[in-house]
Amino acid sequence: MECKSVLHQIEVAMNTIIEIVDQLEEKDLKKRPTVNKHSVGELLEHIAVICEADWRISNEATEEEMSAFYSGVSYHTIDLIKEGLRDHFEALKENYMNLSEEKLVQETTAYWGVTYTRYEWLLEILAHLYHHRGQLHAILVHCYNKDPNILMFE
Repeated sequence: MECKSVLHQIEVAMNTIIEIVDQLEEKDLKKRPTVNKHSVGELLEHIAVICEADWRISNEATEEEMSAFYSGVSYHTIDLIKEGLRDHFEALKENYMNLSEEKLVQETTAYWGVTYTRYEWLLEILAHLYHHRGQLHAILVHCYNKDPNILMFE
């Protein structure tokens, strides 16, 4: 039951991110509000893989495995970003709904040393998505005067 509720909140975050992305043009992806920081497109590419990347981390992927995963990601268009968001969320949902109670409370350790239960990792995924969604919204509103005018929460 708890996983369904958290997955629902992740889905809300995903849907609002897609609503924001639907208001962007391809040229917006190149905007970089701060030198040496992610562009809007790079931030969205990161957001698009959070569900998959954090799932892998929660299953104790090594730093090398994560580097290989990230280097294989290429979402450089609005359509690819939206496809990645949807696909990775659906995979995450399926993965979590198939976990036994025993697996859900099992502790796993990330390659940098933090240890959580798989349920706690799911909460981290939710927080991670909300964090970057807020960054995206703030960048668009405060740097580019592009307020998406959407409800961020139900």
